Amino acid sequence: MADRASIYRRFLRPFTLVPPALGFLCWGLCASGAAPRTALDAAAWWPLLFGALMAAALNVASNSINQIYDLEIDRINKPARPLPAGELSLGIAWGVAVAAYAAALLLAWVIQPAHADPATRARHETFWVVLAGALATYIYSAPPLRTKRFTFLSNLTIALPRGALLIIAGWSASKSILAPEPWFIAAVFGVYILGAATTKDFADIEGDRRGGCRTLPVRLGVRPAARIIAPFLCLPFLALPLGVVWGLLSGPGPALLLLGLGLSAYGAFIAYLILRRPEELATESNHVSWKHMYLLMVVAQVGFAVLYRLG
Repeated sequence: MADRASIYRRFLRPFTLVPPALGFLCWGLCASGAAPRTALDAAAWWPLLFGALMAAALNVASNSINQIYDLEIDRINKPARPLPAGELSLGIAWGVAVAAYAAALLLAWVIQPAHADPATRARHETFWVVLAGALATYIYSAPPLRTKRFTFLSNLTIALPRGALLIIAGWSASKSILAPEPWFIAAVFGVYILGAATTKDFADIEGDRRGGCRTLPVRLGVRPAARIIAPFLCLPFLALPLGVVWGLLSGPGPALLLLGLGLSAYGAFIAYLILRRPEELATESNHVSWKHMYLLMVVAQVGFAVLYRLG
């Protein structure tokens, strides 16, 4: 039997914890540079660092609950994972999930923007945003709702916590979310993830079909599903220049316009990779487009943080 450290590493999938942690940190930095600009002193860094840890913990909870309720599907799609392989018990998996959810919510409660007014701090905005995200990760996998079974609800309950609410939560660590700016940015990235989320379903068609999950590839087939998601990978970022023109974004306008156009071009390249040979999506668990979609999010998050802080 594999050593315990290897088993837990494969169960927790630590490489998936970095993007949400980095995202929270970047969106908090972005918010601190948004108008009205706030100081980025030692006190301002603590909520951001706690938030990065919180985002990683919530992702551990999401990964765990998904593997618990996808056990029968994973016996077909991913039999080498610790649960279907019998290397880890359901009891331990439940313990990890509950502990990770509790840690994420506890951290979210203590996160407060350092330079906010007392009224903002009293609202505990980070906690309520994270609670909504945690509920979305749970109902995606768990009955009675298990939105993973439904074509569009599945993508929506992925896009909310991973695309939209992560941005709102990161923003709340630096200043109040009661402004249109973070919600506009969250809408752009939420729409991107709404389409990009389907890419993980192509390699899982057989198990999802048997498990009653009507994902887009199961429902329509590989090629039609690829054509549907392609526009979601590039078009949402064209809204960023509109945000500059409409005065919704307080960062440096020309630089944000270029960033939006660059992200759209990168997304178009990813769409090309998918549409060129869509059948490969259904046979390769790590299609090259998956790597590029993660990289696009990293570029976007770091780009916003840098432009807002230095602009």
